[in-house]
Amino acid sequence: MSSETMLRTENLTFEYIRRDEEGNVEGITTAVNGVNLEVKKGEFISILGHNGSGKSTLAKHFNALLFPTEGAVWVDGMNTSDAKNIWDVRQEAGMVFQNPDNQIIGQVVEEDVGFGPENMGVPTKEIWERVEESLKTVGMYEYRKSSPNHLSGGQKQRVSIAGVIAMHPKCIVFDEPTAMLDPNGRKEVIRAARALNDVEGITIILITHYMEEVIYSDKVFVMDKGQVTMQGTPREIFSQVDKLKELRLGVPQVTLLAHELQKRGLNIPDGILDRKELVSALKGLRY
Repeated sequence: MSSETMLRTENLTFEYIRRDEEGNVEGITTAVNGVNLEVKKGEFISILGHNGSGKSTLAKHFNALLFPTEGAVWVDGMNTSDAKNIWDVRQEAGMVFQNPDNQIIGQVVEEDVGFGPENMGVPTKEIWERVEESLKTVGMYEYRKSSPNHLSGGQKQRVSIAGVIAMHPKCIVFDEPTAMLDPNGRKEVIRAARALNDVEGITIILITHYMEEVIYSDKVFVMDKGQVTMQGTPREIFSQVDKLKELRLGVPQVTLLAHELQKRGLNIPDGILDRKELVSALKGLRY
Protein backbone atom coordinates (compact mmCIF):
# COMPACT_ATOMS: atom_id res chain seq x y z
CA MET A 1 0.00 0.00 0.00
CA SER A 2 1.51 3.36 -1.01
CA SER A 3 2.39 5.92 1.66
CA GLU A 4 0.00 8.26 -0.16
CA THR A 5 -2.99 6.14 0.89
CA MET A 6 -4.97 7.43 3.87
CA LEU A 7 -7.75 4.81 3.99
CA ARG A 8 -8.23 1.50 2.30
CA THR A 9 -10.85 -1.20 2.65
CA GLU A 10 -10.44 -4.67 1.24
CA ASN A 11 -13.55 -6.81 0.78
CA LEU A 12 -15.00 -5.16 3.86
CA THR A 13 -18.12 -6.93 5.07
CA PHE A 14 -20.00 -6.10 8.25
CA GLU A 15 -22.95 -8.06 9.64
CA TYR A 16 -25.34 -7.01 12.38
CA ILE A 17 -26.57 -10.00 14.37
CA ARG A 18 -30.10 -9.68 15.77
CA ARG A 19 -30.95 -11.69 18.89
CA ASP A 20 -34.20 -12.37 20.70
CA GLU A 21 -34.71 -11.86 24.46
CA GLU A 22 -33.10 -15.21 25.24
CA GLY A 23 -30.04 -14.23 23.25
CA ASN A 24 -30.66 -16.62 20.35
CA VAL A 25 -29.74 -15.40 16.89
CA GLU A 26 -32.90 -14.28 15.07
CA GLY A 27 -31.33 -13.02 11.93
CA ILE A 28 -28.26 -11.47 10.33
CA THR A 29 -28.27 -8.22 8.36
CA THR A 30 -25.35 -7.57 6.04
CA ALA A 31 -24.94 -3.80 6.29
CA VAL A 32 -21.72 -3.56 4.29
CA ASN A 33 -21.03 -6.17 1.66
CA GLY A 34 -17.59 -6.63 0.09
CA VAL A 35 -16.57 -2.97 -0.20
CA ASN A 36 -13.21 -2.07 -1.76
CA LEU A 37 -12.20 1.55 -1.79
CA GLU A 38 -9.09 3.64 -1.48
CA VAL A 39 -8.71 7.25 -0.37
CA LYS A 40 -5.49 9.18 -0.95
CA LYS A 41 -4.07 11.64 1.55
CA GLY A 42 -5.48 15.14 1.06
CA GLU A 43 -8.53 14.04 -0.93
CA PHE A 44 -12.08 15.23 -0.32
CA ILE A 45 -14.28 12.17 -0.74
CA SER A 46 -18.06 11.93 -0.48
CA ILE A 47 -20.01 8.75 0.20
CA LEU A 48 -23.62 9.04 -0.89
CA GLY A 49 -26.56 6.78 -0.30
CA HIS A 50 -30.12 6.80 1.01
CA ASN A 51 -30.93 5.61 4.53
CA GLY A 52 -30.08 1.94 5.00
CA SER A 53 -27.50 1.91 2.19
CA GLY A 54 -24.69 1.11 4.64
CA LYS A 55 -22.86 4.40 4.36
CA SER A 56 -22.81 5.24 8.10
CA THR A 57 -21.84 1.68 9.02
CA LEU A 58 -18.94 2.00 6.58
CA ALA A 59 -17.94 5.35 8.12
CA LYS A 60 -17.72 3.85 11.61
CA HIS A 61 -15.04 1.44 10.37
CA PHE A 62 -12.75 4.34 9.45
CA ASN A 63 -11.99 5.19 13.06
CA ALA A 64 -12.40 1.75 14.57
CA LEU A 65 -15.84 2.22 16.13
CA LEU A 66 -16.77 -0.96 14.26
CA PHE A 67 -14.56 -3.81 13.06
CA PRO A 68 -15.04 -5.89 9.90
CA THR A 69 -16.88 -9.21 10.09
CA GLU A 70 -14.77 -10.13 7.05
CA GLY A 71 -12.10 -8.26 5.11
CA ALA A 72 -9.92 -5.45 6.44
CA VAL A 73 -9.62 -1.69 6.88
CA TRP A 74 -6.33 0.21 6.94
CA VAL A 75 -5.97 3.78 8.21
CA ASP A 76 -2.62 5.28 7.23
CA GLY A 77 -1.21 1.77 6.89
CA MET A 78 -2.56 0.55 10.26
CA ASN A 79 -4.96 -2.39 10.33
CA THR A 80 -7.93 -1.32 12.48
CA SER A 81 -8.60 -4.88 13.67
CA ASP A 82 -5.23 -4.98 15.43
CA ALA A 83 -5.99 -3.93 19.03
CA LYS A 84 -2.67 -2.14 19.47
CA ASN A 85 -3.54 0.31 16.67
CA ILE A 86 -6.91 1.52 17.99
CA TRP A 87 -5.64 4.54 19.90
CA ASP A 88 -3.48 5.73 16.97
CA VAL A 89 -6.26 5.12 14.44
CA ARG A 90 -8.69 7.21 16.49
CA GLN A 91 -6.19 10.01 16.82
CA GLU A 92 -5.51 10.08 13.09
CA ALA A 93 -9.12 9.71 11.91
CA GLY A 94 -11.44 12.06 13.77
CA MET A 95 -15.20 11.68 13.56
CA VAL A 96 -17.97 14.29 13.45
CA PHE A 97 -21.44 12.83 14.03
CA GLN A 98 -24.96 13.74 13.01
CA ASN A 99 -26.09 15.17 16.33
CA PRO A 100 -23.72 17.78 17.81
CA ASP A 101 -25.45 17.49 21.20
CA ASN A 102 -24.06 13.97 21.56
CA GLN A 103 -20.55 15.21 20.97
CA ILE A 104 -20.43 18.37 23.06
CA ILE A 105 -19.68 17.76 26.73
CA GLY A 106 -18.16 20.98 28.08
CA GLN A 107 -20.17 23.78 29.73
CA VAL A 108 -18.12 26.39 27.87
CA VAL A 109 -17.11 26.23 24.21
CA GLU A 110 -13.35 26.47 24.77
CA GLU A 111 -13.38 23.76 27.47
CA ASP A 112 -15.23 21.46 25.11
CA VAL A 113 -12.70 21.96 22.32
CA GLY A 114 -9.81 21.36 24.74
CA PHE A 115 -11.23 18.07 25.98
CA GLY A 116 -9.72 15.84 23.24
CA PRO A 117 -6.15 17.17 23.39
CA GLU A 118 -6.30 17.06 27.21
CA ASN A 119 -7.22 13.36 27.07
CA MET A 120 -4.32 12.82 24.70
CA GLY A 121 -1.95 14.27 27.30
CA VAL A 122 -1.08 17.41 25.34
CA PRO A 123 0.68 19.98 27.63
CA THR A 124 -1.67 22.70 28.96
CA LYS A 125 -0.01 25.61 27.13
CA GLU A 126 -0.30 23.77 23.82
CA ILE A 127 -3.93 22.81 24.53
CA TRP A 128 -4.89 26.50 24.65
CA GLU A 129 -2.96 27.21 21.46
CA ARG A 130 -4.81 24.36 19.74
CA VAL A 131 -8.19 25.50 21.08
CA GLU A 132 -7.61 29.02 19.76
CA GLU A 133 -6.36 27.80 16.38
CA SER A 134 -9.26 25.32 15.98
CA LEU A 135 -11.98 27.81 16.91
CA LYS A 136 -10.51 30.39 14.52
CA THR A 137 -10.41 27.78 11.75
CA VAL A 138 -14.17 27.17 12.01
CA GLY A 139 -15.03 30.84 12.66
CA MET A 140 -16.19 30.28 16.26
CA TYR A 141 -13.41 32.03 18.23
CA GLU A 142 -15.62 34.89 19.39
CA TYR A 143 -17.91 32.32 21.06
CA ARG A 144 -15.12 30.67 23.05
CA LYS A 145 -16.56 31.79 26.43
CA SER A 146 -20.18 30.96 25.49
CA SER A 147 -22.23 28.03 26.70
CA PRO A 148 -22.86 25.56 23.84
CA ASN A 149 -26.58 25.52 24.82
CA HIS A 150 -26.94 29.06 23.50
CA LEU A 151 -25.64 28.25 20.02
CA SER A 152 -27.53 27.39 16.84
CA GLY A 153 -27.29 23.86 15.38
CA GLY A 154 -24.76 24.93 12.75
CA GLN A 155 -22.63 26.70 15.37
CA LYS A 156 -22.71 23.67 17.67
CA GLN A 157 -21.64 21.47 14.80
CA ARG A 158 -18.74 23.83 14.09
CA VAL A 159 -17.70 23.54 17.76
CA SER A 160 -17.75 19.72 17.38
CA ILE A 161 -15.53 20.09 14.32
CA ALA A 162 -13.15 22.37 16.26
CA GLY A 163 -12.95 19.70 18.98
CA VAL A 164 -11.85 17.17 16.36
CA ILE A 165 -9.38 19.58 14.70
CA ALA A 166 -7.75 20.28 18.08
CA MET A 167 -6.63 16.65 18.14
CA HIS A 168 -4.67 17.31 14.92
CA PRO A 169 -6.09 14.40 12.91
CA LYS A 170 -4.85 13.57 9.41
CA CYS A 171 -8.36 12.67 8.33
CA ILE A 172 -11.86 13.68 9.44
CA VAL A 173 -14.93 11.55 8.78
CA PHE A 174 -18.16 13.55 8.72
CA ASP A 175 -21.03 11.14 9.31
CA GLU A 176 -24.13 12.98 8.02
CA PRO A 177 -23.01 16.14 9.86
CA THR A 178 -25.80 18.30 8.44
CA ALA A 179 -28.77 15.94 8.74
CA MET A 180 -30.24 17.85 11.70
CA LEU A 181 -29.41 21.37 10.51
CA ASP A 182 -31.28 24.04 8.57
CA PRO A 183 -29.94 25.09 5.13
CA ASN A 184 -27.75 27.86 6.59
CA GLY A 185 -26.27 25.53 9.19
CA ARG A 186 -25.59 23.00 6.44
CA LYS A 187 -23.72 25.59 4.39
CA GLU A 188 -21.61 26.62 7.43
CA VAL A 189 -20.54 23.03 8.10
CA ILE A 190 -19.71 22.18 4.47
CA ARG A 191 -17.75 25.43 4.17
CA ALA A 192 -15.74 24.47 7.27
CA ALA A 193 -15.06 20.98 5.85
CA ARG A 194 -13.89 22.43 2.52
CA ALA A 195 -11.58 24.92 4.23
CA LEU A 196 -9.97 22.14 6.29
CA ASN A 197 -9.31 20.27 3.09
CA ASP A 198 -8.08 23.26 1.03
CA VAL A 199 -6.10 25.10 3.66
CA GLU A 200 -4.97 22.45 6.15
CA GLY A 201 -4.72 19.57 3.67
CA ILE A 202 -6.79 17.30 5.93
CA THR A 203 -8.34 14.29 4.17
CA ILE A 204 -12.13 14.62 4.35
CA ILE A 205 -14.70 11.83 4.10
CA LEU A 206 -18.22 13.23 3.90
CA ILE A 207 -21.12 10.82 4.39
CA THR A 208 -24.35 12.40 3.22
CA HIS A 209 -27.57 12.00 1.28
CA TYR A 210 -27.65 15.67 0.25
CA MET A 211 -26.52 15.84 -3.36
CA GLU A 212 -25.53 19.49 -3.40
CA GLU A 213 -22.96 18.86 -0.67
CA VAL A 214 -20.87 16.53 -2.80
CA ILE A 215 -20.19 18.79 -5.78
CA TYR A 216 -16.87 19.93 -4.27
CA SER A 217 -15.50 16.41 -3.80
CA ASP A 218 -12.56 14.94 -5.69
CA LYS A 219 -14.42 11.65 -5.85
CA VAL A 220 -17.88 10.32 -4.97
CA PHE A 221 -18.80 6.76 -3.98
CA VAL A 222 -22.51 5.90 -4.18
CA MET A 223 -23.72 3.08 -1.93
CA ASP A 224 -26.80 0.93 -2.18
CA LYS A 225 -27.63 -2.24 -0.23
CA GLY A 226 -24.20 -2.30 1.40
CA GLN A 227 -22.23 -2.09 -1.83
CA VAL A 228 -20.53 0.65 -3.82
CA THR A 229 -22.67 0.83 -6.96
CA MET A 230 -21.17 3.94 -8.58
CA GLN A 231 -17.93 5.85 -8.23
CA GLY A 232 -16.37 8.77 -10.04
CA THR A 233 -16.00 12.54 -10.01
CA PRO A 234 -19.12 14.56 -9.13
CA ARG A 235 -19.53 15.36 -12.83
CA GLU A 236 -19.36 11.69 -13.82
CA ILE A 237 -21.88 10.76 -11.12
CA PHE A 238 -24.29 13.61 -11.90
CA SER A 239 -24.19 12.73 -15.59
CA GLN A 240 -26.25 9.65 -14.65
CA VAL A 241 -29.44 11.30 -13.42
CA ASP A 242 -31.71 8.37 -14.21
CA LYS A 243 -29.48 5.87 -12.41
CA LEU A 244 -29.38 8.13 -9.33
CA LYS A 245 -33.18 8.36 -9.36
CA GLU A 246 -33.37 4.56 -9.42
CA LEU A 247 -31.22 4.55 -6.26
CA ARG A 248 -33.75 6.95 -4.68
CA LEU A 249 -31.22 9.78 -4.58
CA GLY A 250 -32.26 13.32 -5.38
CA VAL A 251 -30.13 15.32 -7.76
CA PRO A 252 -29.28 19.03 -7.30
CA GLN A 253 -32.11 21.04 -8.86
CA VAL A 254 -29.83 22.72 -11.35
CA THR A 255 -28.49 19.32 -12.53
CA LEU A 256 -32.04 18.06 -12.93
CA LEU A 257 -33.11 21.17 -14.86
CA ALA A 258 -30.14 20.80 -17.23
CA HIS A 259 -30.98 17.12 -17.70
CA GLU A 260 -34.62 17.93 -18.55
CA LEU A 261 -33.57 20.68 -21.01
CA GLN A 262 -31.17 18.21 -22.61
CA LYS A 263 -34.00 15.69 -23.01
CA ARG A 264 -36.00 18.39 -24.79
CA GLY A 265 -33.23 18.67 -27.36
CA LEU A 266 -31.07 21.52 -26.03
CA ASN A 267 -27.38 20.93 -26.58
CA ILE A 268 -26.20 21.09 -22.94
CA PRO A 269 -23.31 19.02 -21.57
CA ASP A 270 -23.88 16.23 -19.04
CA GLY A 271 -23.31 16.66 -15.32
CA ILE A 272 -23.97 20.37 -14.81
CA LEU A 273 -23.08 21.03 -11.15
CA ASP A 274 -24.13 24.59 -10.40
CA ARG A 275 -26.11 27.57 -11.63
CA LYS A 276 -23.09 29.32 -13.17
CA GLU A 277 -22.34 26.32 -15.36
CA LEU A 278 -25.93 26.11 -16.55
CA VAL A 279 -26.04 29.81 -17.39
CA SER A 280 -22.83 29.64 -19.42
CA ALA A 281 -24.05 26.47 -21.20
CA LEU A 282 -27.29 28.25 -22.14
CA LYS A 283 -25.42 31.36 -23.26
CA GLY A 284 -23.24 29.21 -25.52
CA LEU A 285 -26.20 27.79 -27.43
CA ARG A 286 -26.57 28.76 -31.07
CA TYR A 287 -30.11 29.75 -31.95
